[in-house]
Amino acid sequence: MSRQLDEQIAGRFPVGRRLRVLDVGMGRGAQALRLARLGHQVTGVEQDAALLGAAQETLGREPEGIRERVRLVQSDGRDTGVHFLPGSFDVVLCHGVLMYVTEPDPLVAGLARMLAPGGLLSLLVRNGDALAMRAGLCGDWAGALAAFDTTAHLPRARTDWDTGAPVRFGPDVRADRLATLTATLDGIAAPLHAWYGVRVFTDAVADGAVVPEDLRALLAAEERAGRTDPYRSVAALLHLCGVRG
Repeated sequence: MSRQLDEQIAGRFPVGRRLRVLDVGMGRGAQALRLARLGHQVTGVEQDAALLGAAQETLGREPEGIRERVRLVQSDGRDTGVHFLPGSFDVVLCHGVLMYVTEPDPLVAGLARMLAPGGLLSLLVRNGDALAMRAGLCGDWAGALAAFDTTAHLPRARTDWDTGAPVRFGPDVRADRLATLTATLDGIAAPLHAWYGVRVFTDAVADGAVVPEDLRALLAAEERAGRTDPYRSVAALLHLCGVRG
């Protein structure tokens, strides 16, 4: 994600320009803090108080110069028009949020309004065209068959060690299809400029698996697959980058 995002920023803005960044649904602030360290002015928006507190704690350990470049706001991201004026940002991030929103179009339209002309909108969504992949690779054939005809992402499964049966856990989330989001971005004057796959090879890796020693090679393979057809089409997640007209 970071490499893909940096590629899009470098191709759209002059080197050394300090950008105004809005990160909606920032979680613990990984991207927000990374971009602040690079010199950008970042506003992070997060609804969950615990995640916001974790981001504040991490920010508090940063040097003063970086702390001054970050503003944190508690919100679910749907009231950006209340907090900010239209065109206030050069880059708007919304990563891993749309999957929890029943009707994503109004949120995406609101985020696009926050962009200055030529601004970059970065979305990370669950890939609705590849929902059967994880279940199939894990041998969950019933789950794979069910996933072909839905954009509702079935929660992950784990094994009940007493019975040996798969047990589903985690929140139910929805997914987005590439064609649908492409049409949405066209309709809000922020047409799709580039898209990538995320987690092409590693989505079926067990939770809690040990990070491999050849992590650099793994990341290189994932990055290559994420920009290469047909691999990116079956990624667990899609990274879409729209540009405000």
